[in-house]
Amino acid sequence: MSFSAVRAAGHGGKVEEARAMPAEVSWEMLDKSRFFVLGAALFSGVSVALYPAVVLKTHLQVAPPPQAAASTAAAAILRRDGPRGFYRGFGASLAGTVPARALYMAALEATKSAVGSAALRLGVAEPAANAVASAAGGVSAAVAAQVVWTPVDVVSQRLMVQTAPAAAAAAHYRGGADAFRKILLADGVRGLYRGFGVSVLTYAPSSAAWWASYATAQRLLWRAVGPAHHDSRGAAMAVQGASAAAAGGAAALVTMPLDTVKTRLQVMDAGARAPTLAAAARDLVREGGWAACYRGLGPRWVSMSLSAATMVTAYEFLKRLSAKEGSL
Repeated sequence: MSFSAVRAAGHGGKVEEARAMPAEVSWEMLDKSRFFVLGAALFSGVSVALYPAVVLKTHLQVAPPPQAAASTAAAAILRRDGPRGFYRGFGASLAGTVPARALYMAALEATKSAVGSAALRLGVAEPAANAVASAAGGVSAAVAAQVVWTPVDVVSQRLMVQTAPAAAAAAHYRGGADAFRKILLADGVRGLYRGFGVSVLTYAPSSAAWWASYATAQRLLWRAVGPAHHDSRGAAMAVQGASAAAAGGAAALVTMPLDTVKTRLQVMDAGARAPTLAAAARDLVREGGWAACYRGLGPRWVSMSLSAATMVTAYEFLKRLSAKEGSL
């Protein structure tokens, strides 16, 4: 029995809780082929729009002191590389988007369904079961996606910053395939997975907190909006977007120090001896104080908030488009 079915089978207060939100499209209700094909197209489009903010954030994180303002760094990229400078490494990043998003969505929905159903059967209240299921889904999705995203990050970030002054001595890459080959020759598979541990440490708790916060914020906002608007597409997009933006901004703030350390580890030149996580963190603090851990926070905050709002509204829309006939 699916999470939605178990939830609907409750009595009294649980039924009232379920009515506080519109019906959810569960993993069992999805046409998986349609879900993955449409999802790849939707999320590729979102990546095109948000990639420049990721490039700017990466430049700020690896730049030596003194720290330049985001606008100054953006102007420098534009002056040095033109508009295409904001899309360096995009091809490599996009190539990883489809399998990574597929892994993420499959792990998220399957885990949410399994954990949510188990929690309800154990007598956990529906709001708590939903939050726990969302958190567990976030952890499993983040870990699964990092298997693909870490090598993609390593390659795309090297390409992003290779024309920056701080990377003048680094290897020159002619494109994603060339970067992949040179990193693999210099460091082996291990070189492609630089920062994997810190990526999991960054994104697993962040994803858990994000999905749990998103589920809770949605529930609170739907209560305020009222059942009369459950069938309104505009109300659904507003509630989902606001919940996602708030959760994304908070996650950006909490995970920023680890993300900065991860980025610096990943953009090191091929063949260079990688420092430990602790050594990289100490070097960063020694270089610019604790404020250095938050380099690029502005672009990352904007990117994560906009990405979260856009991704979630697209994701919820995608789930409804992919629902099997007669399941809603």
